Amino acid sequence: MCSHGHAEPATAGGIRGLIPSTILACLESKLQELDGPDARIADYFDVIAGTSTGALVTSMLAAPGENKRPLFEAKEINKFYLDNGPKIFPQRSWGLLTPIGNMFGAVMGPKYDGKFLHDKIKSLTNDVTVADTVTNIIVPTFDVKYLQPIIFNTYEAKVDPLKNAHLSDICISTSAAPTYFPAHYFTTRDPAGKLPDREYHLIDGGVAANNPTMAAMSMITKEVLRRNPDFTHGKPAEYGNYLIISIGTGSAKMAEKYTAPDCAKWGVLRWLYDGGFTPLIDIFSHASADMVDIHAAVLFQALRIEKNYLRIQDDSLTGHTSSVDIATKENMEALIGIGKNLLKKNVSRVNIDTGMYESVDGEGTNEEALARFARKLSVERKLRQTNLNSK
Repeated sequence: MCSHGHAEPATAGGIRGLIPSTILACLESKLQELDGPDARIADYFDVIAGTSTGALVTSMLAAPGENKRPLFEAKEINKFYLDNGPKIFPQRSWGLLTPIGNMFGAVMGPKYDGKFLHDKIKSLTNDVTVADTVTNIIVPTFDVKYLQPIIFNTYEAKVDPLKNAHLSDICISTSAAPTYFPAHYFTTRDPAGKLPDREYHLIDGGVAANNPTMAAMSMITKEVLRRNPDFTHGKPAEYGNYLIISIGTGSAKMAEKYTAPDCAKWGVLRWLYDGGFTPLIDIFSHASADMVDIHAAVLFQALRIEKNYLRIQDDSLTGHTSSVDIATKENMEALIGIGKNLLKKNVSRVNIDTGMYESVDGEGTNEEALARFARKLSVERKLRQTNLNSK
């Protein structure tokens, strides 16, 4: 592994995946301006990590297509959401639209059967496994049988056949958000027949790592330790060599949807479902993502390398745009608009006291920051190619 670790995590969020995919299209266009139209994000990043809808984006960027090149250009991902979102999240126009009906449906079973999503993912990725991706990927899931996170990644998949799951299975698993989609069961086998089959009982990785930034950093560090014995003799992980772009799917933090006086009156059902939202899941997922964001921000600040970590997130979603499954044409276009507006906003970092994002003076807009990252990535890639050719 070369000395620089480039990680690009995207988080959970259902149809809100349109926000990060819009930003990724901008990043890839910057890389193409520098290195030509064939440049792809996977050419520049050691790791692409994603949870839930972020895993779907990750797979489209890293799964091999023709000539083992990435299956999708970043600019094509929005079209995927626009074409398939309404079928993944079919909008009901009758029956369970009443509050009582919605609550009854939420208690009785998942909101969606996931069949279209499963079929679409399988048709896209075919028999591709985690070890086949064109760059390393990291996808967190959670095993409900053993109550532990399972982090699928290319590093381990190449040496452990029982962790080399089909890309379709891990995408379906990490997208299985409780109350929205059913949990996913599958097994992996050792082609040599020396190891017993391994079974997985998985749900949305967002319950463990809604923001997979730290999971990505941990896996890169683990791989460095495995490959470089010097790191086991007290030498710390060289985070100064990491360049990380972390892109969120937005949140409704500033909308202040819940208050203590309201929550104080809730029983089990209201915690699970309230006015079209799922408070308990919202709270767990925000807590998970924010803890990671705070930790990463403090770590990079302490190391005085804040500019190596770019977090792009909108915490002011309201109305339909804050939902994960309203896949109407109007809402999807609005989400794309939010992504485009984020590019024009100033670079911001989380205030660890308030949890809100605040503009950073002197670093320009997010689009300008992406352009700076693109230049660094381009230089690093050319350096690596030169080193490879000289061997």
